[in-house]
Amino acid sequence: MCHALLQDPKFFRLLLSIDEELAADVHAGRCACGGILHRANYPRKPRACLNEVRAEFESRFSFCCADCRKRKTSTSVRFLGRRVYLALAVVLCSARHAGQNTAAARVSTDLAVPVRTLQRWRQWWVDLFPLTPLWQAHCARFMPPVDSDLFPAGLLERFVGEAAEQLMRLLVFLSPISVTAISLSEGR
Repeated sequence: MCHALLQDPKFFRLLLSIDEELAADVHAGRCACGGILHRANYPRKPRACLNEVRAEFESRFSFCCADCRKRKTSTSVRFLGRRVYLALAVVLCSARHAGQNTAAARVSTDLAVPVRTLQRWRQWWVDLFPLTPLWQAHCARFMPPVDSDLFPAGLLERFVGEAAEQLMRLLVFLSPISVTAISLSEGR
């Protein structure tokens, strides 16, 4: 069950290893100005994170150009934009809040996610996510079409595999949103 993944250190470590690979790809490149990128991670205080992996989740992988000083942040499966809750919590709680995932009914209560936060997340999923360049570019690949009123649960069930694989694949799919401005326009 997906909500059990919030208690699984192996799943958290899998997300960390994916983020490390994404960061390595960015670091291997150069800045648009041609400068070398230096590590310039910035601190995070992630909510919905297991205590045993919290130290590894307290920074977001990012880089800074040695010449122009512009920041270049890698995409992430751990974080969804500037939200303080981890991406997996945003997905699972949003699905539960919409009444679409009864197996995860306790998640938002267990994580003490305020109702107003859940409402902002739901509004983002229904109103803003369908407008993102990511969804606009990929929505035609989902046949039959995913009903936006059923986001994110309707999208999660389109990915194949066991619950952990489905959630991991959805988080990888959403990773470009972790660095784009439209994901930041709606609350934390």
